[in-house]
Amino acid sequence: MTTIWIDHGVTPPVPVPTEVDAALAYLGHVLGHPCYERWTLSRMKRSFVSLGEAKKIKPTAFGLLLDHPEAVEWWERGRLRTAAIEDAPDPSKVLTALLHTHRRRFRPTDGIMPARSETVGDAGTWIARIESKQTAELMRWLARGGRFVNQQPGTNTLAVVEDLDALASFLRERASKSRHTLRAYASEMRRLVTWCRDRQLGPLSDLTRGDLLQYHRHLAQAHVTTDMAGSPTVKLPAPTTVSRAMATVASLYEYWHETGYLIANPAAKLVNGSQKRTGYSPQRFLPPALVTACDAWALTTVEKSEDITLLRRRAIWALYRFSGVRLAELAWSQDTGLPRIEAEASDRWTLHVHGKGDKLRSIPLPMACVRQLRAYRIARGLPGEPGAAESVPLIHGFKGGSLQESGLFDQVKSLFCEVAKQIEHQDPGQAALLRAASPHWLRHTYAKSLVVDHKVPLPAAQMLLGHASVETTAAYAKTDLSQLREFVDESFTVDE
Repeated sequence: MTTIWIDHGVTPPVPVPTEVDAALAYLGHVLGHPCYERWTLSRMKRSFVSLGEAKKIKPTAFGLLLDHPEAVEWWERGRLRTAAIEDAPDPSKVLTALLHTHRRRFRPTDGIMPARSETVGDAGTWIARIESKQTAELMRWLARGGRFVNQQPGTNTLAVVEDLDALASFLRERASKSRHTLRAYASEMRRLVTWCRDRQLGPLSDLTRGDLLQYHRHLAQAHVTTDMAGSPTVKLPAPTTVSRAMATVASLYEYWHETGYLIANPAAKLVNGSQKRTGYSPQRFLPPALVTACDAWALTTVEKSEDITLLRRRAIWALYRFSGVRLAELAWSQDTGLPRIEAEASDRWTLHVHGKGDKLRSIPLPMACVRQLRAYRIARGLPGEPGAAESVPLIHGFKGGSLQESGLFDQVKSLFCEVAKQIEHQDPGQAALLRAASPHWLRHTYAKSLVVDHKVPLPAAQMLLGHASVETTAAYAKTDLSQLREFVDESFTVDE
């Protein structure tokens, strides 16, 4: 029986063409990048204004056509590769690899189109957000109800009696509007479930108020972690981190109680309401000397390198360094097609991201960033300038698809550790600080540069940073004691 692949990335889901060339053309259209292209000199003449333009846009393929009758471009692991026809892979193998890479979007059937009810998301789709690798095991653990589950259909408006369905409903209704909220909620649910399983507690609807208080104490405890260099470090969670985790747990039980799934709310008034950030004062910045050292690494180590691993790392550094985006905002989303780069001209690039609160944001990029991104794109086999209709992951993964948050985090930390090694003998204190830094420090550094160093108007800085409140942006001005000292000295001069 012929296997039919279904594209679940569109509504309603549609079958992928069964013929190989047609399927590759379809994938190229919906994925936004070429998947398998055959080039001859005659096609080059038809496709471009001149052979000179063809050589500029397709230099590798053009060079191969000087010695071979046909060249092939194909997409493999996030890169456009090129080879002579006799060295290129079979198109059917390229198609199979692409379908496997995007297996969350393209799913096989045995020759029968699935019913409509089978193509829409169910509980498993939401639970997979919590645990993507062992989803089935987590679903089995959740497929039961605890002592507080309401068995009366007249008052249980969720009409379910297992945590599996009740938790999926919570994520669907409370977190689906923002991928950042969904990611945060899923992370906290994973942490709570892990804690329960380690102590043989559960299901979630069976936890008492005492259990949740014990979980609260667990979150606030210091723990030992290992940095990128392998050195153990004792870390005490920030109060805001603990509060945020408990607020998510409280939201879950509040939702379950309000919808009638639970007969009691063990988390009632367990946490205070939302706390205003009146005392917010960001402190984690990279000193200018360390930023300069990282910039120097990007220039000296990578400038003449053709190693795409280093070029990718430098591009990631440049994006966080020169755009001030949050870690998750550089993680590619197939649903939104973001983040993406728009090029109005060769030196006017804009980064578009999907930020917190489901808000879109546009950030102009300086030429220092554009040059590094262009070199990375060319190494991937992409044109130096992004096209208007281009829809490819901004940062590719070597195993296919895109580099997500954990991978982006690791790349920045790797750069920090490389630079820390270089400066260790000169300034061990600064090297230790750099090893402790995270990508979010670059966001704070970017914000401080705007508000303090360059005195950008607060409303403009707020737009660039994507802050919901201008008070958050203004907080960066409160952190520079040297500027306050300058203001005081100028205001109170004494003639001697």
